[in-house]
Amino acid sequence: MIKMLGAVLVIVAGTMAGWLKARQFANRPDQIRRLIQALKRLETEITYGFTPLPEALRRIGKQNNDPIRSILLKAAEGMDGQAGMTAQESMHKAIHEEWGHTAMRPAERDVLYQLAYSLGTSDRRDQLKHIETAVRQLEAEESAARDDQSRYEKMFRSLGLLSAALIVILIY
Repeated sequence: MIKMLGAVLVIVAGTMAGWLKARQFANRPDQIRRLIQALKRLETEITYGFTPLPEALRRIGKQNNDPIRSILLKAAEGMDGQAGMTAQESMHKAIHEEWGHTAMRPAERDVLYQLAYSLGTSDRRDQLKHIETAVRQLEAEESAARDDQSRYEKMFRSLGLLSAALIVILIY
């Protein structure tokens, strides 16, 4: 009876591990898409709203879900007069602290780091060019993420169950 319970627990644990890994492959393209939409909203705020950067990030962050929300709100919080950080420092700190909660990879993080170098330091036209470049790079990453999702999501679901079954067979 205890052996059977142990086998069931191993199979459940292996299956859950496979499903969690598969969910990361499913979440990545969606998070990249939401990040692209947030950057396009930022572009609109800068172009038409003439909104200060911290307020624009705060407004856009409130319109998003986590983890994009957390990154944008933390960046806006760091740019407030109390913290005294530049836009670049604030964005880098927010990305560094919140990136572990995303399903995105270092390539997307690097795009945001590069964008942070130009935010708040140049004129509006230059910032818009940098945002457009970041959006194009993220769109390419989203396409690659969708390919990875179609290729690996089902595989990891199956692999979790099969590897757990193999462990049960080897143990018994």
